[in-house]
Amino acid sequence: MADIKDIYKNRIKAQLRPMSGGKGLTYKRLYSLCKGKRSDAAAFASAVAELKRDGIIFENKNMIVFCDNAGLFRARVVRINKTFGFIGDESGKEYFVPGKFLMGAMPGDKVMAKLLPESGKETPECQVVSITETGFSEFSGVVRKIGGRFCVIPDDISNEPIEISALEVPVRAGDKVLAEICFRGERHSAHRAKVTGLFGSSGKASSSAEAILYMSGIETEFPSEVLDEARQAEHRGVPDAEASRRLDLRDSVIFTIDGADTKDIDDAVSLSRTPDGWALGVHIADVSYYVKAGSALDRDAMLRGTSVYYADKVVPMLPKELSNGICSLNPNEDRLAFSCLMKIDAEGRLVSYKFSKSVIRSRVKGVYSEINTVIECLKNGSEVPEELALKYGGITETIMLMDELAEILTANKLRRGAPQIDSPECKLIVDDNGVCVDVKKRERGRSELIIEEFMLMANTSAARLAREQGIPFVYRVHEDPAPEKVQELVETVSQMGIEVPHFSEAKPAHLAAILEKTADLPLSPMINNMVLRSMAKAKYSDEPLGHFGLVLADYSHFTSPIRRYPDLAIHRILTDLCYNKQSIQYMQKRYKAFAAEAARISSERELTAMRAERECEDRYIAEYMSAHIGESFEGTVSSVQEYGFFVELPNTVEGLVRIDSLKDGPYDFDGKFTLMRAGKPAYRIGDRVRVICSAADISSGQVDMVIE
Repeated sequence: MADIKDIYKNRIKAQLRPMSGGKGLTYKRLYSLCKGKRSDAAAFASAVAELKRDGIIFENKNMIVFCDNAGLFRARVVRINKTFGFIGDESGKEYFVPGKFLMGAMPGDKVMAKLLPESGKETPECQVVSITETGFSEFSGVVRKIGGRFCVIPDDISNEPIEISALEVPVRAGDKVLAEICFRGERHSAHRAKVTGLFGSSGKASSSAEAILYMSGIETEFPSEVLDEARQAEHRGVPDAEASRRLDLRDSVIFTIDGADTKDIDDAVSLSRTPDGWALGVHIADVSYYVKAGSALDRDAMLRGTSVYYADKVVPMLPKELSNGICSLNPNEDRLAFSCLMKIDAEGRLVSYKFSKSVIRSRVKGVYSEINTVIECLKNGSEVPEELALKYGGITETIMLMDELAEILTANKLRRGAPQIDSPECKLIVDDNGVCVDVKKRERGRSELIIEEFMLMANTSAARLAREQGIPFVYRVHEDPAPEKVQELVETVSQMGIEVPHFSEAKPAHLAAILEKTADLPLSPMINNMVLRSMAKAKYSDEPLGHFGLVLADYSHFTSPIRRYPDLAIHRILTDLCYNKQSIQYMQKRYKAFAAEAARISSERELTAMRAERECEDRYIAEYMSAHIGESFEGTVSSVQEYGFFVELPNTVEGLVRIDSLKDGPYDFDGKFTLMRAGKPAYRIGDRVRVICSAADISSGQVDMVIE
């Protein structure tokens, strides 16, 4: 016999489903129509509660309605910004919610929502009509004293101050704090909060960075069991018995090339000329030997997904005992490696490859800037500085061979039609007190390109092997761009008066042609950004979907297992295939679910890390610019919006010129790339302008500028 509660659930649905137009019934009327008995009151109430929880019915203003009839759907609040938020439905589709329609919802809350009338925006808009289940309401912000009372100005969830009703730590005005909602109103400003943690002064970028990491779920400390395993692995070192089982490359000319301050060195290279071309070796730290499947180290690394780099700091995926110690390919020390040994013909085509467990000894810790100088001097016939000649004396011939091969590989990439997107990066200079004192454009020289090309070859070899063998794997994929994105790019570029290649289906070469045609124009930075936005985001997948941007059918991430979990995952898979000689049947059973899970989690954590790194960088840049308020700079208009335009300085710093700060207005945005005044272009992307830094808010990372 059916449970009485289930009987009532069916009766409730039968009464409400036929009522169109969002009409409903009062609780009392519904109870009566469902033939509710007095003795069944509790069962009926439970049935209503379960249907509400499951998003089948909804109660508002004493009326109960059938959700589908009222256009209501269940969703979860994904993220909140100052003036808007996003919710996601059960399929994962996201919806934009204007701030006034959030009803004070917080990230993690479960809500009932309904669509708003078509707005013409790319992302559909909706409003929250009810919060059905609250999440854990933590947020970061800055303490202010307003009207004699302490409040928190949230970093993200609202523009409105939230009054502090309780303190678990002492605070002062200006502190960057962690807070938690302890009373909820129907809008964010009506909430009340208690302060539970203190990050430091909001006037320091380092304090804001700590808050960003915490709110992003990026753990800066390791659990004790993870540290214990890392220390045990470090103590194990390079066992003689293990080294004797491996390919011994300690006498080969192998060395690393990294930034001067790099401590987690996970790749080394070797190269020699052969009668038919080249023998290229890419030797990667064998992290999988030390991080065993299912260990505390492994579980923690998978959840982290990646190391996080910001300013002069790193939150490593693995404890320093591994990342900077036994797994780092430090010079003149024996290290266990996983080597990809490739044969490349004279035209730069990959002929064959082999993956071997090895033991290596790096000859020298090469530094990008130093090797760039060596290459430049040797190419120009000038004398290499004495200090560099001494350091690199035994490997200069190999360095020049590497430069020669990299030039061939780069030419091949261009012939494939790979778009060469120029996305300038900055280098933050931080003093001993943790304060950002300079921002410089990060320069890329020949040695950076050498390493990039060699790593591409190894990554391609790993993916090709996996696909050909039909084993579970974690691929790095970059799918074709969405047609509507490409169409928008073509229309915008055409409106600029730039001739666009004719095509029905976008190929990498088409985008490469657009970039090449506009490379020397003032609009080039904008075109680069537009092409980048038109393409899909690269991600990890257990399916070999290829890489659009690199124009490669096979691609993976094999070369950085110290700092990326997908690399560690495929090291483990390739170890069983190439070293332990496991059958394909075993590989399928052992790794199919693992590869899918590793790809999913790694993609999610990568996005989180990238967002956190970018937000931290903004705070440090604002800290630097706060010391230059009132100073004049020359820059380029990099983007235009309805509220103003951004100006990029030569060192990559960007600031906002607000439209209400402009003189001789009014100004109108053309919807594309120009602010118009009196029907004529006034400020357009690519224009050179002179600006004054008027404000820099370290806590938010916002830099404001005005036209000089």
